[in-house]
Amino acid sequence: MAKANKTETGKIKVTLVKSTIAALPNHKKIVEALGLKKVNSYKIHEETPSILGMIAKVGYLLKVEKI
Repeated sequence: MAKANKTETGKIKVTLVKSTIAALPNHKKIVEALGLKKVNSYKIHEETPSILGMIAKVGYLLKVEKI
Protein backbone atom coordinates (compact mmCIF):
# COMPACT_ATOMS: atom_id res chain seq x y z
CA MET A 1 0.00 0.00 0.00
CA ALA A 2 1.46 3.36 -1.04
CA LYS A 3 1.69 6.21 1.40
CA ALA A 4 0.05 9.47 0.44
CA ASN A 5 2.46 12.37 0.13
CA LYS A 6 0.91 15.05 2.24
CA THR A 7 2.71 18.35 2.56
CA GLU A 8 2.29 20.07 5.88
CA THR A 9 1.12 23.63 5.49
CA GLY A 10 0.89 25.83 8.53
CA LYS A 11 -2.08 27.84 9.62
CA ILE A 12 -2.05 31.62 9.81
CA LYS A 13 -4.41 34.03 11.55
CA VAL A 14 -5.15 37.12 9.43
CA THR A 15 -6.64 40.15 11.23
CA LEU A 16 -7.91 43.34 9.59
CA VAL A 17 -6.39 46.23 11.57
CA LYS A 18 -7.04 49.20 9.28
CA SER A 19 -10.23 50.26 7.52
CA THR A 20 -10.64 49.69 3.79
CA ILE A 21 -12.40 53.03 3.22
CA ALA A 22 -9.38 54.71 1.61
CA ALA A 23 -7.97 51.52 0.06
CA LEU A 24 -7.88 50.85 -3.68
CA PRO A 25 -10.93 49.04 -5.07
CA ASN A 26 -8.86 45.93 -5.93
CA HIS A 27 -7.50 45.86 -2.40
CA LYS A 28 -11.03 46.01 -0.97
CA LYS A 29 -11.94 42.96 -3.05
CA ILE A 30 -8.86 41.09 -1.84
CA VAL A 31 -9.73 41.81 1.81
CA GLU A 32 -13.29 40.60 1.17
CA ALA A 33 -11.94 37.45 -0.53
CA LEU A 34 -9.86 36.75 2.58
CA GLY A 35 -13.14 36.70 4.53
CA LEU A 36 -12.55 39.93 6.47
CA LYS A 37 -15.37 42.45 6.83
CA LYS A 38 -14.91 44.71 9.83
CA VAL A 39 -11.87 46.10 11.60
CA ASN A 40 -10.51 43.59 14.14
CA SER A 41 -12.23 40.69 12.39
CA TYR A 42 -9.99 37.68 11.81
CA LYS A 43 -9.92 34.50 9.79
CA ILE A 44 -7.70 31.44 9.99
CA HIS A 45 -6.31 30.25 6.64
CA GLU A 46 -3.97 27.56 5.39
CA GLU A 47 -0.56 28.94 4.46
CA THR A 48 -0.81 28.47 0.68
CA PRO A 49 0.93 30.48 -2.05
CA SER A 50 -2.35 32.05 -3.18
CA ILE A 51 -3.24 33.24 0.32
CA LEU A 52 0.30 34.52 0.91
CA GLY A 53 0.13 36.46 -2.37
CA MET A 54 -3.13 38.09 -1.32
CA ILE A 55 -1.62 39.00 2.05
CA ALA A 56 1.42 40.52 0.33
CA LYS A 57 -0.85 42.83 -1.70
CA VAL A 58 -2.81 44.20 1.25
CA GLY A 59 -0.28 43.71 4.04
CA TYR A 60 -0.58 47.34 5.10
CA LEU A 61 -4.16 46.65 6.23
CA LEU A 62 -3.50 43.35 8.01
CA LYS A 63 -1.78 41.70 10.94
CA VAL A 64 -0.62 38.13 10.30
CA GLU A 65 0.27 35.58 13.00
CA LYS A 66 1.42 31.97 12.65
CA ILE A 67 -0.61 29.48 14.63
